[in-house]
Amino acid sequence: MSRKYFGTDGIRGRVGEFPITPEFMLKLGWAAGMAFRRQGACRVLIGKDTRISGYMFESALEAGLSAAGADVLLLGPMPTPAIAYLTRTFHAEAGIVISASHNPHHDNGIKFFSGQGTKLPDEVELMIEELLDTPMSVVESAQLGKVSRINDAAGRYIEFCKSSVPSSTDFAGLKLVVDCAHGAAYKVAPSVFRELGAEVSVLSAQPNGLNINDECGSTHVSALQAAVVAQQADLGIAFDGDADRVLMVDHTGAVVDGDELLFIIARDLQERGKLQGGVVGTLMSNLGLELALADLGIPFVRAKVGDRYVISELLERNWQLGGENSGHIVCFQHTTTGDAIIAALQVLLALKRREQSLAEARQSLRKCPQVLVNVRFAGGQNPVEHAAVQEACARVTELMGGRGRVLLRKSGTEPLVRVMVEGDDEALVRSYADELAKVVTEVCA
Repeated sequence: MSRKYFGTDGIRGRVGEFPITPEFMLKLGWAAGMAFRRQGACRVLIGKDTRISGYMFESALEAGLSAAGADVLLLGPMPTPAIAYLTRTFHAEAGIVISASHNPHHDNGIKFFSGQGTKLPDEVELMIEELLDTPMSVVESAQLGKVSRINDAAGRYIEFCKSSVPSSTDFAGLKLVVDCAHGAAYKVAPSVFRELGAEVSVLSAQPNGLNINDECGSTHVSALQAAVVAQQADLGIAFDGDADRVLMVDHTGAVVDGDELLFIIARDLQERGKLQGGVVGTLMSNLGLELALADLGIPFVRAKVGDRYVISELLERNWQLGGENSGHIVCFQHTTTGDAIIAALQVLLALKRREQSLAEARQSLRKCPQVLVNVRFAGGQNPVEHAAVQEACARVTELMGGRGRVLLRKSGTEPLVRVMVEGDDEALVRSYADELAKVVTEVCA
């Protein structure tokens, strides 16, 4: 059964445009409450990032859940992975995150976690969708859900993050610059690193509801690069708005992406005999990651783009480590979803054990030139499936003679076709990417 509202990562869109409206959120809260109540007594956690519309949608979801007879625990602004963790520890039936991740403030979205802190099972999502298309009802007054606030949520999550490293861990002498993207990690992230002994300089931790991800965080790292160099810091850490993805900057100001961070963590786990199975990447993971892991004898498989698919592949194989080049990194040995703070701590531990700088640790992975071109289209038929586009891809793949990859995919969140070409020769890779983008543009015209 196809989904009407849920995408690969919940429900997301522009605030004020259906379905990201107060009316829909009220109904969504009710439908979710009714679905979860079928499992028995119902308690649901709600957390959010710092965008201004979060208050409006929090109230609407709260009212809908209460009308369905579900109790609600409010967390306030918290990282997405914190909500997954707290849903587990409070033994709630579900957790709800109000966030549009790395998108600007005028977007927002909803994602759900199960009581185990994982993505909702398909059957529950489909049940919610079915209920959304039925008339809303209200339980008897005595059965209305109660609402309370968890006042120590931040402290609980900080302690959880610290528990992911040995109790003897001390980052004294380590100078960090942390960019919180004016987002959900603005309080907890600096506290975690400081409490573990690091000297922390903080950027973009003054959220006003409108500045989340605005020229800061993991999607705009130039300010972090400048600060790391100017302050002669050891490295910089950049989170996105809901702190489920992380990028780093080494002491020279060079950006270290998710592929490189994943490699550093995997190598450290292998050296300590702690790597279970191999590593899951995505179709967008750099070929250099695959080759570097192969040199270490570490198996590597690619999932579709999206942390949902990375997690699914990890579960199927009973592996523990996976991620995306965008900085979503899943460390199953510690948590159930992508967690930027946990991943950053694993990288810092790996550097400390090897007594290496971030710049030195990344040297064993030689990234292949990768060019990504976005082509906007009006909708309708998927341009990637067009015969002319398929023929052009086959031709370029043949010309690369096994020394590169071609990947075209339609974005799951925007009307874009992403054209990616990867290979040994950067000039050639760029010309092939431009050639394919031109074909896609002509097909879309």
